[in-house]
Amino acid sequence: MGKRCSHTGNRDKFPQLTLPRKAIPKFSLHLWPLSDKNSHKMAKIWNHQRLWICIGLAAVTLAVYSQVHRFDFIDLDDGEYVFENWHVTNGLHWVNVAWAFTSGHAANWHPVTWLSHMMDCQIFGLNAGFHHLVSLLLHTANSLLLFLLLQKLTGSHWRSAFVAALFALHPLHVESVAWIAERKDVLSTLFLLLTLWAYAGYVAKPRLKRYLLSLLFFALGLMAKPMLVTLPFVLLLLDYWPLRRFSVPPQRAKSSRQPKAQPIWRLALPLVREKLAFFLLAAVSSIVTFVVQRAAGAVKTAEVLPLDSRIANAIHSYFAYLLKAGWPGSLTVFYRLPPFGYQASEIALAASFLIGTTFLVIRFAPRYPYLAFGWFWYLGTLVPVIGLVQVGGQAMADRYTYIPLIGAFVIVAWGIPDVMAKWPGAKTFLAPAGAFLLLACSAAAWHQTQYWKDTISLFSHALEIDKNSYIVHELLGTGLAKRDKYQEAVVHYAEALRLQPAETHIMGNLGYSLYQLKKVDQAVAYYSAALKIKPDDPIVLRNLGQVRLDQGKFVEAVDCFRKAQRRTPDDFLLACSLGNALSKLGRTQEAIYAYILALRMHPEYPEALFGLGMALAGQGKLVDATRNFEAALHLSPGYADAHNNLGNILLQQGQVDKALGHYAEALRLNPKYAEAHYN
Repeated sequence: MGKRCSHTGNRDKFPQLTLPRKAIPKFSLHLWPLSDKNSHKMAKIWNHQRLWICIGLAAVTLAVYSQVHRFDFIDLDDGEYVFENWHVTNGLHWVNVAWAFTSGHAANWHPVTWLSHMMDCQIFGLNAGFHHLVSLLLHTANSLLLFLLLQKLTGSHWRSAFVAALFALHPLHVESVAWIAERKDVLSTLFLLLTLWAYAGYVAKPRLKRYLLSLLFFALGLMAKPMLVTLPFVLLLLDYWPLRRFSVPPQRAKSSRQPKAQPIWRLALPLVREKLAFFLLAAVSSIVTFVVQRAAGAVKTAEVLPLDSRIANAIHSYFAYLLKAGWPGSLTVFYRLPPFGYQASEIALAASFLIGTTFLVIRFAPRYPYLAFGWFWYLGTLVPVIGLVQVGGQAMADRYTYIPLIGAFVIVAWGIPDVMAKWPGAKTFLAPAGAFLLLACSAAAWHQTQYWKDTISLFSHALEIDKNSYIVHELLGTGLAKRDKYQEAVVHYAEALRLQPAETHIMGNLGYSLYQLKKVDQAVAYYSAALKIKPDDPIVLRNLGQVRLDQGKFVEAVDCFRKAQRRTPDDFLLACSLGNALSKLGRTQEAIYAYILALRMHPEYPEALFGLGMALAGQGKLVDATRNFEAALHLSPGYADAHNNLGNILLQQGQVDKALGHYAEALRLNPKYAEAHYN
């Protein structure tokens, strides 16, 4: 008859992962003697049960998030990560792959994430629904893998399933699943779970190839999102529970006598040495990430956000995340830092809770080791994003809980049954209560997901949560402007500027919308005011340059574009605009260089191909011009100007019929095209 586990966290009557004797003694959770026949029968039942749990978990997850296949891209990072990033939209080509491994674009070094987006574009193009579905499939895979991993490590089917279901359905995780730019969340978590799976296999049967496999998964996870730098500490938590490698000396005793109890730090030393390669990878990733984010200007300095404010925000966020996990109301895409800081009473309450909980966890950890595992998982995995090194202007973000809440879910799944076991008959209510909780999470997640269908819906909801967020007003204005709703955009830009008067990029965006409304003088006034505050603001300079270009002030336009180009040399739109201005001045060769620069950055940009074609035609290079016009039409068949000018070249070459065909197509596309009518 097998022995019972000494702690109450593993009461479920299922076999546990067998570990090597040199690590821990062999445990068995069989509570009755089984014949070989009965053992085979029970194993078959467990396998069927596990299969049906996986099917049910996948089905519910896909059902709750199925609406994402109808969703659009969001005008917040999705452009930077996908639809405005030509390296990504051009798919998996060697130039783009090399860029993924050498670029610090978007203030991060995460080549695996870039490759994932490139693969989506290679297969699906810019169909946003399929990009969303890939993220959903990754989230579903993470949920299944989490269940299988916990079940393998603990032997508990239903507690593991409950943790996985909470992970799959909790509304705090909607942001990571429904936001295409957060592909890095679901992708890095997949590699984290694969790392833990490979590591558990290594502990069971220590082999170099298993160790290297777990190290490989960890490296891939870091290259998907560097938030995984705390994973070596997670492995130590796994050693504590459920692997229980801290319970005996790591080396086999030389005698048959019971080894003497040793302090935990002495038991931990060999386990830490075992993970030195993991710590080295984490250190390298941390340094690379800090350098890239510092170079991009994403890291807030002590002058902008003092250290005491960061510590206060970190303490508040640790507490607030748990409150939102328990009651996920008022979820939004952006939580702003309080303009005057947190009240002392708020920080005192949060700090008292954190310190008190940590004390209780340590006090009861010998009897309930899953408490220490879950609590320190939660605290530790949040460290990279808790705000001590502040990146961006947010106080906290739902997406940051994607990995950390696994620890809290473990405490709930193992702790509540242990507490309820002390009251006879209480277990009867566990299953219905758990089912009700998961049903409530599913409904809340479905409702929260709906806000992510498009930019307007997302930021309109965010304003309902916080009407005084200038960033949300600005983002909503940008979304409206991209949909040609300039009058509405002006209202939100103006409100954003009222809340944050010195933000030059808001002035630039407001000026752009006013210009589109033919309010040229007001637009120029905002541009001028912005440039007095920040003379080298590239957005303002580019917008002002376009105004001057449209006004026929070509010298001023070139001056604005060149100043902006010094700040953003990799802006292909800016290079193309510079080429247009130079062409108007008759500086054809300089214009050709500008167009070629734009095409080096974005080889499939129709406007640059058209501009280059026009410049080459002006030099009499009709064959090269024809090639560029045809390339532009291949990429954009509805480009009326390209049809008209290609017709002009064909006419010069005596190909009248072909020229007439292009003129006719230009008129079909734009019946009021006067030049095409004349031609």
